[in-house]
Amino acid sequence: RRACAFATRAHEGQRRASGDPYIAHPLAVAHTLAELRLDCAALVAAVLHDVAEDTGVSLAEVEAEFGSEVARLVDGVTKLGKMQWRPDEDGDGHVSRAEETAWAESMRKMFLAMAEDIRVVLIKLADRLHNMRTLQYLAPEKQRRIAQETLDIYAPLANRLGIWQIKWQLEDLAFRYLEPEKYKEIGKSLKLGRRAVREEYIERVKSILQAELERHGIQAEISGRPKHIYSIYRKMQRRGLDLDHIYDLLAVRVLVREVQECYHVLGIVHALWHPLPGQFDDYIASPKESLYQSLHT
Repeated sequence: RRACAFATRAHEGQRRASGDPYIAHPLAVAHTLAELRLDCAALVAAVLHDVAEDTGVSLAEVEAEFGSEVARLVDGVTKLGKMQWRPDEDGDGHVSRAEETAWAESMRKMFLAMAEDIRVVLIKLADRLHNMRTLQYLAPEKQRRIAQETLDIYAPLANRLGIWQIKWQLEDLAFRYLEPEKYKEIGKSLKLGRRAVREEYIERVKSILQAELERHGIQAEISGRPKHIYSIYRKMQRRGLDLDHIYDLLAVRVLVREVQECYHVLGIVHALWHPLPGQFDDYIASPKESLYQSLHT
């Protein structure tokens, strides 16, 4: 509460490009981090993350009011915000995609190396998420630049840290500005009169699976969701397929207690539904870079 009151006073009179009072932004950032169950110091730093850079308040004042831990986090966010994001262009003003990819990877490594406290990176990710949610108020050229930066730097960082709920939102929001027509096309196909049918289908699958797992004495948590738009687009690109040939627009997830139970459940699933050839991945034997482990079928 003290941080909210402090930040409100510091940002008084400032407005976002949307016309909203500036304080709406740091509060939204803190809200995202609260959903991730971060600690009090991180939430306070999130509320104050722009005061040292955008207002007359000094870092020393932040430290005097809220302590050295909060001040250190705010300082870390400010330093990351001053990093040079775009690669240097050559004489003809062109940067190849290979150069951009190499640059993006080095930037992600530098980002993590500079942040002595991982909470600094989480605040920056939440900061970017809210900026992407309000990107419509900026000029088109700026929208595309920020969206590309988000796709190259921020979404892969969220993925590397295993924060799926931020990663997929960043990807979908960036994709919306970089490929607006494709975004609308896939979004429209997913919505067209199918939402109720999809939800009913997921519930039916969950019910069948739950009963079968109980019969085998396996305790599991089963959930279902539609896939997000950018992941569908990436799969279409990778496999050279149109939307009609992408079979996993829906996902059902089964969480169990032991690794061996994953393979047991896989056997049960394949006994209930015939697996598609070539559509299986074992991320338990070969974990992803973020250390994510699961079986996909």
